[in-house]
Amino acid sequence: MFTPWTLLVDVGILSILLLVGKILRAKVRWIQRLFIPPSLLAGFTGLILGPEVLGWLPLSGNLSTYAGILIALVFATLPLTSEKKAGGGEAIGRMWAYSQAGMLLQWGLGAAVGLFILRAFWPVDNAFGLAMPAGFCGGHGTAAAIGEAFSKYGIEEMQSLAMTAATVGIVASVVIGMWLISWGAGHGHTRYLSKFSDLPEELRTGILPKERRSSMGMASFSAISLDSMTFNFGIIAVIALLGYGLSKAVSAIWPVLMLPVFSCAFIAGILVRGILRKVRADEYLSKPIMGHLSGAFTDYLVAFGVASIKLQVVARFIVPLLILLTVGLICTMFYVFFIGRRIHTSAWFEKSVFTWGWFTGTMAMGIALLRITDPEGESRCLDDYAMAYLYIAPVEIALVTLSPVLFVNGQGGWFTLACVLSGAAILLFALKKGWLIKTK
Repeated sequence: MFTPWTLLVDVGILSILLLVGKILRAKVRWIQRLFIPPSLLAGFTGLILGPEVLGWLPLSGNLSTYAGILIALVFATLPLTSEKKAGGGEAIGRMWAYSQAGMLLQWGLGAAVGLFILRAFWPVDNAFGLAMPAGFCGGHGTAAAIGEAFSKYGIEEMQSLAMTAATVGIVASVVIGMWLISWGAGHGHTRYLSKFSDLPEELRTGILPKERRSSMGMASFSAISLDSMTFNFGIIAVIALLGYGLSKAVSAIWPVLMLPVFSCAFIAGILVRGILRKVRADEYLSKPIMGHLSGAFTDYLVAFGVASIKLQVVARFIVPLLILLTVGLICTMFYVFFIGRRIHTSAWFEKSVFTWGWFTGTMAMGIALLRITDPEGESRCLDDYAMAYLYIAPVEIALVTLSPVLFVNGQGGWFTLACVLSGAAILLFALKKGWLIKTK
């Protein structure tokens, strides 16, 4: 029976595992080389030592529910931490076209493989193929969102499948990424390559030296009235609650349209941001604090998500899942480097390696690979990406929100076609702009 003490036990155990994972990242060399985040180590440990395998840790069966709540909190912070508008420039346009088309085509590929190929040989759900793009391009956050959305329709296995895809993607992003960097250096494609031993200590161990440490945010209130951390967290919690209420209201009015809580939280966040700006209260928010809170939610999200994987589900679909993930990795690698070499006029390899890390693992993995090939940030890859992503984010949220609704209502084929045609149209636009020319 679930009680508040159950929550305390689950969070306490995962917190211990997170701290152990951090110690391992700081001390163990091979873990540093693979850039394995402590949250992933904690999740693996919780999965192995928890009820799913050895049963040594008294974790409850609510871990996947925690992941659904945490992703709602993460999405609640997005409107409060993003900039008002993006700038222009051809480099940003090229990055947008490259990333947006790749994202759409990866979703289309996964949906098509599951819908038209795997279902012909295995009794998998129509939406089985969505586990790959949700786990790869979206990471554990999108995997939790997709799992939470499909669970509303009674498709519980999607949570474990997407989380497994996200975990495989993170490992593949680094292992294959390091091999790609070695290959690129050997063939003269890298421009600013750095050795692992030359990387800053804080990138390898994850521990900032004293002279590099900075404040986590500015306080807006006196602690004698209301602590600033309480205010910022309170705003996020209110937005998540509004998102939950909006989701329930929509499902009550239109039962066929069960919007996930995280999508509704994002919409609620936009509305709350507008209200705060209208009454000039947005100045009391601290973007750094919001960012750190979002990071904390994400760390626990990954740990809870991996620890909640149902190995029986993975074992039941192991063959089609392996086929799906293998096809996804091969096609993603081809797109990232074939199109990357043609669309980027400078530092194409560095930008492609970064995109490989993002398209298969997480943004953190992409940055880690980029820092090896471009330690001084001379390619300006992150600058271009940060501006381009402001246009990409709404499309990503729409994909995660609409795909469960469409697939459950028998419109998966139209979703697949829309993704493929949209991705192809963007590449055609890039071709018309003269952006798809092979870089020497």
